[in-house]
Amino acid sequence: MADKRDYYEALGIKKGATEDEIKKAFRKKAMEFHPDKNPGDKAAEEKFKEVNEAYSILSDAKKKDLYDKFGHAGVDPNAGFGAGGSGFGGSGFASADFGDIFGDIFGGIFGGGASRRNAPRKGQDLQKSIRISFEEAAFGAKKNVLLKKNTECPSCRGSGAENGTAKKVCPQCNGSGQVQTQQNTPFGSFTNVGTCPMCHGTGEVIEKPCKQCAGTGRIRKDVTISVDIPAGVDNDSIISLRGQGEPGINGGPPGDLYVIIGVEPHKLFTRSGNDLRLEIPITFDQAALGASIVVPALKEKVSYKVPPGTQPGAVFRLKGKGVKALRSNKMGDLYVKVNLEVPTKLNADQKKAVKDLAGKIGKDSYAKQSKFAETVKKMFG
Repeated sequence: MADKRDYYEALGIKKGATEDEIKKAFRKKAMEFHPDKNPGDKAAEEKFKEVNEAYSILSDAKKKDLYDKFGHAGVDPNAGFGAGGSGFGGSGFASADFGDIFGDIFGGIFGGGASRRNAPRKGQDLQKSIRISFEEAAFGAKKNVLLKKNTECPSCRGSGAENGTAKKVCPQCNGSGQVQTQQNTPFGSFTNVGTCPMCHGTGEVIEKPCKQCAGTGRIRKDVTISVDIPAGVDNDSIISLRGQGEPGINGGPPGDLYVIIGVEPHKLFTRSGNDLRLEIPITFDQAALGASIVVPALKEKVSYKVPPGTQPGAVFRLKGKGVKALRSNKMGDLYVKVNLEVPTKLNADQKKAVKDLAGKIGKDSYAKQSKFAETVKKMFG
């Protein structure tokens, strides 16, 4: 835990950030360090893992609360503080293994550091961006996501040992994962405890590695995962699929998959939250005299009565014709803006008709133009 960065620092935000701020920061950092954008860059790969780990904690209200109170120890299931443990109860301290905690910091002086290497650990979280249509975002959809990830080796079932064999206790450390060395100094004799070089701290060795996975216990392959996209998602929405990440280590749970949504633009509609906006052209006579027009909504066509004297740019609302809210049944509204379309390419008869109409309509009918002319007159006399 000592070498871990602060989760808020990893995401570039301050403590107390809102859920939306955490989500936006995660997306920005994850895209910056994504392996697909940084092929072969080990530093970026480590940053990507760090960002995913930070988001998995800070996006979970319970884990975030524990982290805010106790730091990394609060969310480490092996430390005795975390979400999986009893934490600090009303009766005082829980029975935390402080040797285990300090072992992380002082390299095993208290006897707990190496044993943690063999503890179950959650698998790596993964991230995948997908594009969906405007309608799929509004109404929901089921999509298949293809990604390449590590999976449990089917031959050895994740053990890393050849079929029919098993791991054995490390003969050098007798399964402790640690080795001791004696050092004599002018100040006395000291015992150093370090990680076993043979088993690398796991306490077990594989005599016959699995041929299919070369003893790693996992293989990399393309996997198709079905994702239920709820109605109401928008750009940058994140869908969390528990257990769909990479396999856990030492029997730990698998990681999670975070699916980041991108929505294709629509030909007619724009979206603002759960509301939709639409622009419709109308003719001069429709605006002047009023008319029934057909307004398209996402699911249906709606008839609307444009009142006489409607001005260009006027906006009217169709209640409940927007997009369903993501976490409720509340519907947004549809806001329709009318734009006056001026006719073009008039023939002689049409031009004459327009002039005749202009002659019959007095200046009193154009209140805005009359007011503007009056203002100009006062300015220049």
